[in-house]
Amino acid sequence: MIIFFVLGLLLGIAAVFFALQNVAIITVSFFSWHITGSLALILMVAILAGALVVTLFILPESMRNYFKYKKLQRENANLAEELRKQKELTLFAKKTGPTEGDISKIEHGAIEQI
Repeated sequence: MIIFFVLGLLLGIAAVFFALQNVAIITVSFFSWHITGSLALILMVAILAGALVVTLFILPESMRNYFKYKKLQRENANLAEELRKQKELTLFAKKTGPTEGDISKIEHGAIEQI
């Protein structure tokens, strides 16, 4: 946690030095728009706009991966429960021959692990 604070602090200091060293006033033209401001401000806005565009491109894939991960977690839990039931049934069958009532209890999780 402290590492992120130190890295953020260093990045902030670097941004301040960058802004102080690039105070020249420039005009940027984009189609019919004309924006005038300091070089540092224009560059930082351009960097933030680029980061926003990249985030918007990455977001759909990230969301898809998140939902796939949650689905796989549920599937894993279901398979783990099925394996537990099979182990219970196997242990029980080794001791005695199960009746239909016993199998039903095992499938519903009523018999404790031995």
